[in-house]
Amino acid sequence: MNALLLLFKFVAGIMGHSAAMVADAVHSLSDFVTDVIVLVFVHISGKPKDKSHDYGHGKYETLALTFIGLALLVVAIGIVYEGLVKISAWAGGGQLETPGMLALWAALLSVVIKEATFRYSIVKARQLKSQAVEANAWHHRSDALSSVGTALGIGGAIFLGQRWAVLDPLASVLVGLFIVKVSIELLRNGFGDLMEQSLPDEVEQEILRLAASVPDVVEPHDLRTRRIGNHYAIELHILMDGDIPLREAHDRASEIEELLRQHYGNETHVAIHVEPRGQSPK
Repeated sequence: MNALLLLFKFVAGIMGHSAAMVADAVHSLSDFVTDVIVLVFVHISGKPKDKSHDYGHGKYETLALTFIGLALLVVAIGIVYEGLVKISAWAGGGQLETPGMLALWAALLSVVIKEATFRYSIVKARQLKSQAVEANAWHHRSDALSSVGTALGIGGAIFLGQRWAVLDPLASVLVGLFIVKVSIELLRNGFGDLMEQSLPDEVEQEILRLAASVPDVVEPHDLRTRRIGNHYAIELHILMDGDIPLREAHDRASEIEELLRQHYGNETHVAIHVEPRGQSPK
């Protein structure tokens, strides 16, 4: 879908003399490239644990997320720069060519196709609990929204006359700025996971509540969390009666592990450290 759409956009942008449509085509090109990245890296991240990857290959998916953000940022900077150059030329008295109807039709078609692609991808991403697929879904949505701006700019330049031809490069700048915002958000999430950022507070509070719901378990504490691709890693200390049999303490810890995996997925990494009640938490 992206391959066909980007080719059509490039042709429409060049033949229709539209800087905004060419910028939109470049955005679609980045979509196509990141689709390939996601396919490759999600495949790698789905490999089972091995001798050299005790925690699995999930970080490859986080790396893909970061690559997507970087690709978007580079594209956005180029789009903004090209648009500003054209606007500067217009402000200096230069004449800008009015875009053609082919560019407008390409923008409208892109809105429909990319929104449909977003809706399909976001459903699949949430079913699979995949950060990279969700990031790519939002990339599709950003392309749809950028095409809305492109259509408005091209339509304004066509129907309002020659003196409003500047709306076309202005739309390309607005598209670029929107992509900058999306890329920064993706990079923040990607770098956060690569730097072992903890899970959100609400998730950590939920983990503590789930652990405390198991009978004979009190004061879950010293919680450490992080993401490994689209899976969670959870390490937790709990207090139990120091006089209960070791087997019973082990069973309670296993019950917490099973509860957390039921809640967050079978691939969740869980490590429980049991301490006797009455001993100060470490």
